[in-house]
Amino acid sequence: MKESREARNGRRASRAKPARNVLREGLRLERVPDPSVVVLFGATGDLAHRKVIPALYHLWRTNLLPHEFRLVAIGRRPYDDDTFRAEILASLERYSRVLPLDLDAWESFAPRIDYHRLDFDDTAGFEKLASALDAYDAEHGTPGNRLYYLAAQPSQFAELIAQLGRAGLDHERHEGGWRRVVIEKPFGHDLDSARRLNREVGKVFRESQVYRIDHYLGKETVRNLLVFRFGNGIFEPLWNRRYVDHIQITVAESIGIESRGAFYEQTGASRDVLQNHLLQLVSLVAMEPPATFEANALRDEKVKVLRAISTDPANDVVRGQYGPGWVAATQVPGYRAEDGVDPASETETFVAAKFTIDDWRWSGVPFYVRTGKRLPKRATEIAIQYREVPHRLFEDEGVTPDANLLAIRIQPDEGIMLRFGAKVPGLGLDVRSVTMDFAYGSAFNVDSPDAYETLILDALQGDASLFTRVDEVEEAWGIVDPIIDTWATASAPRFPNYDAGSWGPDAADALLEREGHRWRRI
Repeated sequence: MKESREARNGRRASRAKPARNVLREGLRLERVPDPSVVVLFGATGDLAHRKVIPALYHLWRTNLLPHEFRLVAIGRRPYDDDTFRAEILASLERYSRVLPLDLDAWESFAPRIDYHRLDFDDTAGFEKLASALDAYDAEHGTPGNRLYYLAAQPSQFAELIAQLGRAGLDHERHEGGWRRVVIEKPFGHDLDSARRLNREVGKVFRESQVYRIDHYLGKETVRNLLVFRFGNGIFEPLWNRRYVDHIQITVAESIGIESRGAFYEQTGASRDVLQNHLLQLVSLVAMEPPATFEANALRDEKVKVLRAISTDPANDVVRGQYGPGWVAATQVPGYRAEDGVDPASETETFVAAKFTIDDWRWSGVPFYVRTGKRLPKRATEIAIQYREVPHRLFEDEGVTPDANLLAIRIQPDEGIMLRFGAKVPGLGLDVRSVTMDFAYGSAFNVDSPDAYETLILDALQGDASLFTRVDEVEEAWGIVDPIIDTWATASAPRFPNYDAGSWGPDAADALLEREGHRWRRI
């Protein structure tokens, strides 16, 4: 029987009422953000369609956005509202993490999306945008609260920031109304460019208004790392040089560069992953307990770790580039055969490094990190390898149990695994390694939010805990820049030096083997 219009409207109106939502159990904050406008620059781009707008849709679907919410999409294509909304619906049907779509939620979300055509060098256009946003405040009850999200090309960040300043869009009103800006990565392409961009941002926005996003920090297991360490009395006492032999952090991708050949030629694995994702993970693993669970206290401790990291770029860093091979039973081309790539390219698609952290907690403990494209599987993992027991009681029995291992899986199968020795039942003394394995999906039976949902919600609520501060960015570039500079003055390895579908070049294995270690098989 066809549903009546009155019944359908009543069902949609019920969305405004508070409802129990299991997704909130996976989020750190319960408070719904203030009425606000999200102004999305680069709204017709891939990032906006794959990640940002689907995240906003899911926040709306799960009642985590205020009723007085608007999305103002900024792009250079000659669209009207209906054309843009139709494109967004098609993208949601392709990229949404929950399918089929909740069409009732979409029908109430879509009218809150407005498209504005704007060239980023058009100063008069930004002044018109400022007037339009003031009109939104009056019409839709969003009292000057605005989140500017820069999902455009990184080369356009400085110009966008300057235009926001010229139009006065950064000004917070005395009677209320906050202004914040989310800036996507990469934040600069080296230390000098990052400093220049920070200066340009600082001319317009206060640091408290700036949210530099790294989506890895929004992943459920990364966020739980802090709870795991500081909320459990049995792990933190063992989290130091006395008990830990070494630490491995892997960010592996099975995909190649897809359609990003021109972009990747300018970045490589060092700028694309090492400078941000990997160093952020290192800092979270190695940081001291903060005084409070508050943004600046957390980031202060992370910065201390970054300042204490040292490495020898000539001897402790390995780079690689994939050649043709097989991944998941599919033959794939080498990097130099990808679209948009120089046939003689020396851009690295793999980096492995050994870091040391010169402080009291970690002195002498090597941190091994690696990242690469076209590896056998997609996986991100932190492995804490503990020392051997000081005295082997069972040597006379011919038994050599493996040392304890704690593995934190960040993606795709989020969870935590602890390996320890246990006696096999029966006569004799047969000791084997066994595991205790915790998986988020089966343990909680809830649908975890995507990282972008978490981070956008935090930005709307003014929580900068999971965003990168100005000094974090510059300290991270201070670690990576000497590596890139060393490569610029040295002969590149004979690329390609690893097959697609392998775990990287032989030199990456040798980096660990010279100290009696080996990469953990993931």
